[in-house]
Amino acid sequence: MPEVWPEIEWSRWRETAIALQLRTQIVGKVRLALTPWLNHSWHVPLYVSARGLTTSPIRLHARILEIEFDFLADTLRFSTSDGEERRIPLAAGRTSDFHTAVLTVLADLDIAVTVDGNPSEMPGAVPFAGDHAERPYDGDAVRDFWRALIQATRVFDDFRTGFLGKASPTHFFWGSFDLASTRFSGRGAPRHPGGVPGLPDAVAVEAYSDQEASLGFWPGSDAYPHAAFYAYAWPAPSGYAEARISPDAARYDTALGEFILPYDAVRIASDPDDALLSFCRSAYEAAADLGGWDRENLECPLGRPKVPRAVQQVCQN
Repeated sequence: MPEVWPEIEWSRWRETAIALQLRTQIVGKVRLALTPWLNHSWHVPLYVSARGLTTSPIRLHARILEIEFDFLADTLRFSTSDGEERRIPLAAGRTSDFHTAVLTVLADLDIAVTVDGNPSEMPGAVPFAGDHAERPYDGDAVRDFWRALIQATRVFDDFRTGFLGKASPTHFFWGSFDLASTRFSGRGAPRHPGGVPGLPDAVAVEAYSDQEASLGFWPGSDAYPHAAFYAYAWPAPSGYAEARISPDAARYDTALGEFILPYDAVRIASDPDDALLSFCRSAYEAAADLGGWDRENLECPLGRPKVPRAVQQVCQN
């Protein structure tokens, strides 16, 4: 059996991670091009599946398309509701060739789509069609990353059951290459200033249009070469950076403007679930208390299988 919380070291799988991010962007941009806009860009992410990452069903008028990164079989699978299936190997190679292969499969499935050919949120990246660099593909490293996503998704989803207000699914944003889960207070927020590298200002403004508290996980990057969990509030209330967040390994990173909990601190904890859940809870409570959220009406006990949430009926004359 593989490790439940596997080791993830950015320097060991950096090249594969970049190759995978570019490939998830190509597939993600297919979903983006075929799906009506949903608030906070919730129409674009991928989702953790039993075999990897999936677009979830994409509507094609009378048909449905689903594209899944099957990390167990090292393949990208295209499935349609009329029984068609195509596969592209996940292996070492050029991003340009992968881009061409995806468009060829879509054409073969009679799916007309125009995909944005430029990588998002990756400053300096060349267009997919012009990226002829040979890139490795370490399937074992990808599977370790995916298994970490499974555990993070599981804890984030459990934490989500204790919130009654508007909350996002736990989803994987291919632009920033991270898993995210967000709660909203129900109030609007000041206009976001934009300026996010590789992200149109209109997208950032819409994404951060409401007061929120967000959690996430990323595998590392050249700017921050460590796998970590993060938490931030938008807009950050006064005193947020000085809030006490648990476990003790968590800290506020002034450069990132977020609380950071090293993935390894969770992985080696005596109870990883409890360590991550305490981070989720304390980071949210700091944002909610300092931001003046209506916690009494937004929260409930964590959900349990087969037990309906207890509701106290309120009668109004």
